This record gives sequence, C-alpha cells and structure tokens, in this order.
Amino acid sequence: MWELQADWYSPTRLLSDPTTQYDFPGDRFIPNRSLMDLDQAHCLLTTTTKKVFNPNFNEVYRQKLEDKLTLDSEGRPFRMLVFRGSPKSSRRSIRHIDEMQRQEVEALDYSTKQYQFRKLPNRETRILDAPNIKNDYYLNVMDWGRNNILAIALGSELYLWKSENGDVQKLLQVGADDYPTSVAWSGDAKTLAVGYINSKLQIWDAETSKLIRSLEGHNGRVAATGWNGHILTSGSEDKSIINHDVRAPNNLISCIKLHTEEVCGLKWSSRGNTLASGGNENLIYIWEASKMSSSNFLYRFNDHCAAVKALAWCPYQSDVLASGGGTKDGCIKIWNTQKGTCINSIDTKAQICGLEWNRHHKEILSGHGFGTSEHRNQLCLWRYPSMTKVGDFRRHASRVLHLCQSPDGITVVSAGADETLRFWEVFGPPSLDNSRISDLDSFLSLKTSPLR
Repeated sequence: MWELQADWYSPTRLLSDPTTQYDFPGDRFIPNRSLMDLDQAHCLLTTTTKKVFNPNFNEVYRQKLEDKLTLDSEGRPFRMLVFRGSPKSSRRSIRHIDEMQRQEVEALDYSTKQYQFRKLPNRETRILDAPNIKNDYYLNVMDWGRNNILAIALGSELYLWKSENGDVQKLLQVGADDYPTSVAWSGDAKTLAVGYINSKLQIWDAETSKLIRSLEGHNGRVAATGWNGHILTSGSEDKSIINHDVRAPNNLISCIKLHTEEVCGLKWSSRGNTLASGGNENLIYIWEASKMSSSNFLYRFNDHCAAVKALAWCPYQSDVLASGGGTKDGCIKIWNTQKGTCINSIDTKAQICGLEWNRHHKEILSGHGFGTSEHRNQLCLWRYPSMTKVGDFRRHASRVLHLCQSPDGITVVSAGADETLRFWEVFGPPSLDNSRISDLDSFLSLKTSPLR
C-alpha cells in the first residue's frame, strides 16, 4: 500500500529534493507559485532597464523620436501610454445602490424608447355587423377562445366567428322569450358555456355544435360565467355563485350567497387559485379556491359607488386585479389582492363596461359607456402603474358593451350598442423603426373591410 503524504504537493516538498524534476504547470489563470522563480521576477521588476540602441540610427534621430514620444505639442513632458488608477471619490462608495440606480435608468430608457417608436392605430382594422345585440350593461355575451374563434350572442342566437378565414357559424337559437346572457370558452376551447335569461346554464361542443349537458342550480338569469380547469363558475341574478364540476354527474360543488344584489362579474386568476366577483351592490369579493365551500372570502372591497362588472387580472403580476365601476362611479381601481389594498384609482367619469390588460406592454384598455366626460362611448388606453392616459379611440356611436382580446394578445374586439363589432390592433409590439410606422398604417388601411 502506498501512503500519500499530506504535503506531497507543497512548496517545501517540491524543493526539498533537487534531483527530482516536476512538471506541474498549474491552472492557466491561477499559476503554481511553487514552480515560479520569485527572486528573478522581483529583480526584473526593480532593476532599471538598460537602454539598447539600434546601430542603424544616429543620435539625432533617436533624440527626435524620444521628444515626439515624451513631449506634447507645447514641449511639456507627457507619457503616451500610462496606467492611472481611477480618481478617488469624495463620497462613500455604495456599489449595490449605484447598480440599482443604473438598472432603473436603463429600464426607463428602454421603456421610453418603446413608447417613442410605437404608434397607436387611428382606426379599427375590421368592422362587423352585430344586429340585435342586447344593450344591457349586466350581460357578458362575447368571448374569444384559444381556438381563435369569437363567440357572440345576438338576441336569441349565438354565433361563432372564425378569425382565420372569417367564416360565421350559428351555434344555437332559442325562443323569442329566451336569450343568452353570458358566454365563456373553456381553457382548452373545446366547449362553450352559455347562460340564459331564464336561469339555464348549458355546455356546448363547439366542433360538433351539439349540447353536452345542462346544469341546474340558479333561479335567475346567469349573467356571468368563468372557467377554472374543469370547474365552471356561474353568477346569477339570484345573488349566488355556484361552482360546477362538469365531469361529475352531481355537478354542484359549492353555492355561495354573500352578494346582496346580482352577480355581474366573475374572473379567475391565471394561476386558478383566486376568484374575483363583482356585484350590483357595488362590492368586490376575493375568494380563495380552496376555501370557497366554506363561504369565507379573503377580502371584500367596497370602494366603488356603482355596480362592478369589469374585472381583469394582471398577466404579469398575478396578485394585481383591475376593476371598473358603473355610471355613478366611473373609476378604474387597481388592487393588490395579496395585501388587500388599492394601489391606484382614476376617475374617468364614464361607465366602465370592460377592461383588458396588454400582455406586450404595461398597459390596460378600458371600454366606456354612459358618462359626462370625454371618455363616454370610447376606448381608452392607460399606462400601468401610473395610469396616465396613452390614447383613445372614438369610433363607436353608442356605448361600448363588451371587450375581449385575441389569443395572441394583439387584437382587441369591442362590441357596442351601435350594433357593431370593431377590431383594434392596439396591443401589438412596438415597430423596430419609424420607417415601418407608415408601412403599418397603409397595411391597416388595406385590411379595413366594413361589413355593413
């Protein structure tokens, strides 16, 4: 057995036997000091270098060359190549604070450049007719699924519009005394939930245009629906919120009756762990998915002064919720649902019928109805989190009833009481340069094809 000595690679060990040769070059960046001749290195660094003259050049030439290299234009001595340390600062250096300030400046510059090169469209890219659409603030009859199909209820009929080719399909039609009051695509866009004025709630297969099943539990119109995986949540005029498991024969999981007026807004967070509900009694409730069966809410917000239909979760801050109030309120409020606090609030002085976050920029789009300000019947784009106004779109002749966006997050469609659907490419990424803006404008003008 060989016995390995602990100091076999130490400088003392290597130099103790002069007859033995070692070849340990060491790391390329961390040399082996035991193999270095430090005495010779010290001598070379401290000894004055002897000048070596080239015999091919005379003394006059050498003197002129030395003057050019060591004297400036006015004859003052200087060194062309010299190493100098950084000047000492009079203030105490705090590196991590300086780094944070530098990052903030870079982020601000980048944000400013983005807005500088981005130009908002001055008109819609497409207009579709929407005859017989119900002019009712409390309904939610439009949704754009991941399959790129827009579902829209027009009176007693429900249509599917395919964005890829513009094909229109009638999914269903009910009697004159009945009509859809809410529609919502499932997460996989294979099924469509439809709520009705007479308290029915149905699930339809969009590919086969067949009714899958009917769900019971409500005693009034179902004005709000939302999916969370296999759970379908519905809100009704009967003031209740019901969670349905669409896989189970007995679909009812929980029924909550905490709102004192009609439930007109429902939105699940992107993570599926939190539900926001808005009611006609001006309240917003925040629910944890795991505790809904006990009817224990996480927070209750009572800052709005009118019904709350417009609800939207922030796509890049999962605990941030935007809400909009009705005519007597007209405020957009931003909430931190983790702390239960209001981050920001702006008074638009106009009814807020819909809110959509921009996934490509930190912005939020609002659709407005009745009001006393310039925002009446128009779309407004706001910068988040400052909530300063970026721009507006005044093309609807009557109030905006509904908003939703395409799966790629670029196009927003607005449904108005003027019986039109208007498509806006307002959420797109910024142009790479200014020259492309004019090309984009001409392209949009070519795409515009009003269907009257």
